[in-house]
Amino acid sequence: MPEDPLFFFKPDTCLLRNNNPFFYPDFSKEIHYELEIVLKICRLGRNIGERFANRYYNEIGLGIDFTARDLQQQCIEQGLPWEISKAFDGASPISKFEDKEAIQNINSIDFWLEKNGIERSEERRVGKE
Repeated sequence: MPEDPLFFFKPDTCLLRNNNPFFYPDFSKEIHYELEIVLKICRLGRNIGERFANRYYNEIGLGIDFTARDLQQQCIEQGLPWEISKAFDGASPISKFEDKEAIQNINSIDFWLEKNGIERSEERRVGKE
C-alpha cells in the first residue's frame, strides 16, 4: 500500500450510465478492468481528517475502471501522466447509487464482478470475445 494515495482525473465523458454499452477503444490492444467502490462526494472540503471523511460523501455505488494498460505502460516509462490510459470516453461504467445510510456495514461491502455469468475476481483482462 502506498504511503500517499495516487489520484488521477476521470472527466464526465468517462462515465457510462444506465447500462449503456462499453466500446473498445481503437487506440489500445490491452484493456484491463477492476471493479471498485465509488463514492458520491456531497460537499466541499480540504485537509479532511480521516475520522471526518464519512461526512463528505452521501451515496455509494460500484464502477468498473477500464485501463488501456499498453498506453499506461508507455506513459510510465516516459515519466508522463497516464490519464490517457484511464480517462478515455466510456472508461468508467457506474451503477446506480445507494444512500450510505441504507448500507448496514459500510466497512465490509460485499461485491464482485461477473462476466458472462462467471465471477471474475482474479482475471482482470478484457478479451475481445
